[in-house]
Amino acid sequence: MTAVLQACGISVSFGGVHALVDVDIEVPEGSLVGLIGPNGAGKTTFIDAISGFVPCRGTIILGGRDITADRAHERASRGLARTWQSIELFDDLTVAENLVVATHRPTVWSVVKEILGRRTFATAEAAAILAQLDLADIADMMPSDLPQGQRKLVGVARALACAPRLLCLDEPAAGLDTSESEALGRRLRAAVTPDTSMLLVDHDMGLVLGVSDYVYVLEFGKVIAHGKPDDVRKNPAVITAYLGSAASPAQGA
Repeated sequence: MTAVLQACGISVSFGGVHALVDVDIEVPEGSLVGLIGPNGAGKTTFIDAISGFVPCRGTIILGGRDITADRAHERASRGLARTWQSIELFDDLTVAENLVVATHRPTVWSVVKEILGRRTFATAEAAAILAQLDLADIADMMPSDLPQGQRKLVGVARALACAPRLLCLDEPAAGLDTSESEALGRRLRAAVTPDTSMLLVDHDMGLVLGVSDYVYVLEFGKVIAHGKPDDVRKNPAVITAYLGSAASPAQGA
């Protein structure tokens, strides 16, 4: 299977602290790959590194193209999108308008039309993504009026509106209850297509192990295990490093 992302030997240091050490992670096209690990393991740092927000050593290949030297906005334009742990929505715009802003790719001619009062935003694209995530019924609502679970999904929808080849999700289930997390997982799984793959970072073990095709485990900035979710659940190193006393519930998830 062709890989949309090949991150090889990714290393990040902050002063004398080695946040990531020679991390190799691959995301095949059309797949959802999970990245887990205890607090401080380097999960968010990895997303920051491959998306261009922190300097790193190593090689980053996206869709067969070396983007290691590209800046963050150049990586985004090549199809690498991400969400953030804090939900940054435009609360003065409706849910649909939040997506329209993301799908809008201005040209000289479209700018002229807008100046003349003829808006050409891709509302159809936004509507399709909202429908895909079962959010069509809240399209005209304001984000500030939504519960946390739906606000999280709107953030994911806005990232998907950029039509990314790879979407990196940083703790999308943070602050959600069990039922909200399960609903999020189902919708993320449904949003994976041959053209859009995902890298999911989250502390919710049931979510990550329940929806991922493949899982990597970080500890102290190094990959200590990787494999299918069932294999990761049973890996002694993972149980010791991450699951601890939560191993039994996670195995039944």
